[in-house]
Amino acid sequence: MDWSHYRFVSVWDLPGPPDTVYEILGRPEDYPCWWPQVREVTSVDDTTGTTRIRSFLPYDLVMTVRERRRDPAARVLEAALGGDLDGWARWTVTARDGGSRATYEQEVEVRRRLMRLLAMPGRAVFRANHALMMRAGRRGLTARLEAV
Repeated sequence: MDWSHYRFVSVWDLPGPPDTVYEILGRPEDYPCWWPQVREVTSVDDTTGTTRIRSFLPYDLVMTVRERRRDPAARVLEAALGGDLDGWARWTVTARDGGSRATYEQEVEVRRRLMRLLAMPGRAVFRANHALMMRAGRRGLTARLEAV
């Protein structure tokens, strides 16, 4: 097993219509407004940017995020990740009971040296850190949707 390889799936049931959720998720430059752990998003060009995130643990992860797929009809957003995490991430938004379901999938290899050194003993802590970040993101997006 490669201890530095992670695959995450998070499912958010949200109160807003699918097209609205897709539109909000498609504007990563606004993530810091509603997702506390997304500390900074800087645009490089129309399809690429850098993102700095920090959850509970005392370290920042910096990534280059490059759009690979933007499909409004299917409500899918997918990006390639490079930097401290190397891999991909995808949002898929579907209708659900008068609201939406946003499914986040991510498959990455950790490149940050300290995280690689602590990969085996720290794996459970790193996964918990990710879960806390995703929980806060769902709460933030829910609050944003309820304010609209």
